[in-house]
Amino acid sequence: MAEGLARHLFGDKIHVQSAGSKPSHVRPLAIKAMAELGIDISHHQSKSVNEINISDLDCVITLCAEEVCPVLPGKTKRLHWPIPDPAAKAGTDAEKLEAFREARGAIKSRLETLKKEAGI
Repeated sequence: MAEGLARHLFGDKIHVQSAGSKPSHVRPLAIKAMAELGIDISHHQSKSVNEINISDLDCVITLCAEEVCPVLPGKTKRLHWPIPDPAAKAGTDAEKLEAFREARGAIKSRLETLKKEAGI
């Protein structure tokens, strides 16, 4: 979701990559939550942080809350936004979807603030 939101908000002004410490698959509820905003992430793939060239990065944003964040070497600017993983939510499908919406909203809000602060 973060990659889709960042691409949507920043367009071609920045190069966006997303990866995790334990990649799996893009969750159908994430796809559904993003589709509610008109953003299609159905073609996105979950990637490992090991697949990204760290030396190419200007900024790394970590979203881990309950899980362990990846440690990336170097002097790259780092922002940490501890947002609970919606995939870990238990409950009904409606409750799980709401968790994805909440995470989406938190990420979107922080990205909008970052965009404003960066003057993009």
